[in-house]
Amino acid sequence: MKGKKKFIVPLVLVILLGGVYKTVLAKPPAKEKAKINGTVYVMPKEFLLNMADGKYAKLSVALILNKAQVLPASEGAASSDAQYGALEQEPAVRDVITNVLTDANSTELVERGGREKLKAEVLKQIKQTTDVKVDKVLFTDVAVQ
Repeated sequence: MKGKKKFIVPLVLVILLGGVYKTVLAKPPAKEKAKINGTVYVMPKEFLLNMADGKYAKLSVALILNKAQVLPASEGAASSDAQYGALEQEPAVRDVITNVLTDANSTELVERGGREKLKAEVLKQIKQTTDVKVDKVLFTDVAVQ
């Protein structure tokens, strides 16, 4: 009986100490940093544009808004005839996107490098001409014909 106690008591102590360490002394796991830091705002109306080389482009655009940019609370769902979403200066943002993209050739919109340059130019123009605090521009759907 004493032999069993000599084995069980240290085992119980090791288990208890391990549990205390894990719950009290061990560092909590590091929180994963968010990959997207801000609010993703998908512009509700897609773009249908004439490109500089005579082709047509149809695309959807989303903006990653800075955390400082506050969208007004929407009251219920938007009506089906609504032209714009909750972004306060959306018409100005749409104008910037239209102006930048209609000056581009269709190959710029189809090729990855060209798309990235266009996104950078759209972002720069939005920051220069509007009060919308945007961190990144996303082209979510692109079709060129």
